[in-house]
Amino acid sequence: MTLFIREPPCGGFPWDICQNWTLTTIMKHYDYLIVGSGLFGSTFAYKARNASKSVLVIEKRPSLGGNIYCEKIEGINVHKYGAHIFHTSNKKVWDFVNSIVEFNRYTNSPVANYKGELYNLPFNMNTFNKMWPDVHTPAEAQVRINEQKAEAVATLNGKEPQNLEEQALTLVGKDIFNKLIKEYTEKQWGRDCKVLPAFIIKRLPVRMIFDNNYFNDKYQGIPIGGYNKLIDGLLEDVECKTGVDFFNSEYKDWQKFTDKLVYTGAIDEYFDYKLGKLDWRTVSFKTRVEDTPNYQGNAVVNYTSHDEPFTRVIEHKHFEMFGQEVYDCPKTVVSEEYSTEYKEGMEPYYPVNDNRNNELAEEYRKLASKEVDVIFGGRLGQYKYYDMAPIIEIVLNMSI
Repeated sequence: MTLFIREPPCGGFPWDICQNWTLTTIMKHYDYLIVGSGLFGSTFAYKARNASKSVLVIEKRPSLGGNIYCEKIEGINVHKYGAHIFHTSNKKVWDFVNSIVEFNRYTNSPVANYKGELYNLPFNMNTFNKMWPDVHTPAEAQVRINEQKAEAVATLNGKEPQNLEEQALTLVGKDIFNKLIKEYTEKQWGRDCKVLPAFIIKRLPVRMIFDNNYFNDKYQGIPIGGYNKLIDGLLEDVECKTGVDFFNSEYKDWQKFTDKLVYTGAIDEYFDYKLGKLDWRTVSFKTRVEDTPNYQGNAVVNYTSHDEPFTRVIEHKHFEMFGQEVYDCPKTVVSEEYSTEYKEGMEPYYPVNDNRNNELAEEYRKLASKEVDVIFGGRLGQYKYYDMAPIIEIVLNMSI
């Protein structure tokens, strides 16, 4: 907030006879200026406000919430920047978010579509029975997988896997790899599995039980009413400004406005790319309304062959509508998700986990550690992949 005070330099009255006026600007000063309104920034703002600190949040986008922002279409909360499922085993974090807004009982159970064949994910006994109809027990499944893993190891002739394809084959064998991993991964990365580094896949979870729950965490769900309810609750009574680009605004000289800066933008941009630019992966979406109450019967369906250019289809109503609720809403909204090569001006989504970027990011983190009164947070600010719950846990454990 800027207050403008006009004073007559002559110091006399009446005011209207003074010819020379001075314009004095009084800048409102904050304890914290927070750049970005994603979960890190919003949770930090909530803690700061509860500690009686003054806070200003600025957000480049026209909406608050970062990538968990939801857009209401046909009465459905559409995850505009991709599917977000909250999951955690930390009761403190779960109780915290539920103190802001109640979460529902959504359980993430994606399905893989390979050339019209449907497989349950993650890899479990339902998957194995569909892959090999003569497999009915965990012991039979383990034998089949072990046989194929042994074949893959034998072809290496004692060498370590040199690429993602060799690595994955040694972990799950050829059948699962060819139908559920190979082409899906190539669509995600835009590269052949033979040229992707082996360390991208360190392990592949294989469950010898009939369980389609993707996560092992004790708690999971979606905020009832959508993620905007969570962000609105976190930012209640916090001063926020949208449509403000930190680097192209007066707030770039942040010391004029605040004692401390909380920065959740890209770490390399903060330092004006002085060490070089970090690489990012990004995704794009084609969203449409379907004139049917139930398009695919599941929130997330992965398409694991090159026959379709998209990686998955999200049907948003299934995150929050269950049973008859699905049919009480006569239309549905679906989004095709595409992995896209990152170019300047696109939204950065995920860090690129390779040696060059990991080493460069570490150098930027060293620079960040030397900044006085600046806190770098979140996926972009730390160049690390985070699920939602760990972000909140980090902030809850911070001293403010």
